[in-house]
Amino acid sequence: MIIRVRTNTGVWRVEDLDAATATTSDVISGISKTRPHVVYEKPLSFDPRCDRPIDPSTPLSQQGLGHGAMIHCRVDVATCAENTVEAAAGGDAAMSPDASVAADSVAPVASTGANTKRIIGKDGSIQLVHSDGASAPTADRGFRKGLLPLRDMKMAWTLQEFTAMDDKFNFKIQRQEASFVGKGGVHLETSAAGEFQNYLRKFQFQQQRFGYLYGRFVDEEIDPEEVKRQEEEEKRKAETASSKWGARLYEDPDKDKIKKKNHKVVVEAIYEPPQEADPDAAEGFVILDDPNEETVESLANMLGLRKVGWIVGHPPREEGFQLSAAEVIMAAEQQLECAGGIAETPFVTIRVTVGDDGNVVMEAFQVSLQCMEMVAEEALDVGPNPGFCYVNETFTAIQEGKPSATVENNFFLTVVPINSYQSDMLVAMFPRANRAMDNRVQTHDEMKKQLSKSGTSGWTFIDLLSDFALLLYLCQFLDMKTDMPKICESVKDREVPLDDGYKIIIASLAGMDGAY
Repeated sequence: MIIRVRTNTGVWRVEDLDAATATTSDVISGISKTRPHVVYEKPLSFDPRCDRPIDPSTPLSQQGLGHGAMIHCRVDVATCAENTVEAAAGGDAAMSPDASVAADSVAPVASTGANTKRIIGKDGSIQLVHSDGASAPTADRGFRKGLLPLRDMKMAWTLQEFTAMDDKFNFKIQRQEASFVGKGGVHLETSAAGEFQNYLRKFQFQQQRFGYLYGRFVDEEIDPEEVKRQEEEEKRKAETASSKWGARLYEDPDKDKIKKKNHKVVVEAIYEPPQEADPDAAEGFVILDDPNEETVESLANMLGLRKVGWIVGHPPREEGFQLSAAEVIMAAEQQLECAGGIAETPFVTIRVTVGDDGNVVMEAFQVSLQCMEMVAEEALDVGPNPGFCYVNETFTAIQEGKPSATVENNFFLTVVPINSYQSDMLVAMFPRANRAMDNRVQTHDEMKKQLSKSGTSGWTFIDLLSDFALLLYLCQFLDMKTDMPKICESVKDREVPLDDGYKIIIASLAGMDGAY
């Protein structure tokens, strides 16, 4: 099992973990093999802010973390240099029949060719840091980038062991015909989507922006004909896979089970985290630290909602260019996080842009399981052409029987039907947070303006209060453990009346007088 660790210095991969028994101590031990001096400022956690630490006494698998899962921590940057001296010496020694002779012969090379050096820090301590010089002499002679030379492998490996190892780095690119979402597709709340696209229009869709979708995965009835079709499809795939070798096809651990696509996605609200538009960034924006991240998740949970997708708005593109490589990789990372590893998930990606006729275009997609696996293995990179994912030099992508350095993004995409939807729980009228150059901002006056409509045009106080952005604004002034759960219960179920005491408190915050 592979676990990815996102730190403030980059993403690290920890390999060869036992899927059933691995704990955080095994992850830390794996990191220490190449970075022995890491000092952890915050523990291994589920979230980027490291507010939800992973239980060190419970196996990762029992906490919803599987192969390819992403976890987070913060470290002291000065202690994170890779120690390639020991790795080079140990690696070459393992290939020699005489360990003592190998150690003597390799040591001088490792000591002079390693890509680390020791410096004196500001506090007078000696630190191991990366060197800008050339890496070890064997680096360029590796069978694959980052691996030992083929000659060294032949000294100790059998042909079967070698081919099994090499197959792990080969991907036979296959198009996935269908998404993991049922025939109902995505039901996108009309007013929330309209508010998002209206903000994009302020910049003529020339700035990229994204938001997270909160809603529900809803069960659907299973069509017997669909079950029969899936059985036939599984049989065909099994026959096809048995006749091929030399490249890794995705293997589903539940391949003997019939997959029932029993989900449709209902989007109730959109939350736009702090971000800055940056045309030079691969994504078109830079994601900033969000102090409200935990509050947003808690509020969504109180409302019976969860993160079900993400939405990205971008400038017009040429026909056939759906998502950029950076967006494909981000979509795969989001699906991996939602599924807890490489597994089917209804998590969706929605793109918003404007067509040649000036009308807004909205389309929904998912990336394939193979794309999720390649991103989990860090086999895909962003390159100069945003319409293609570039294959990391350590891996090989095979298309039409030949190695390819790039994969067209559309090979990884599956289309999801998208439908408009009018929520019967939430409205989208309050100004959104984290928006620059907007003519409306979140204030008590805006809250008063919205809640003052109570008693007119059929609006009630709870109807107007049931706004995700407004409820998030109220979280700054009301207690998250005692007040907000009771308010959210009335929002979820209109049969549960809102306590008059909360009406008085909220109306007072808004500066309202009289009946409400």
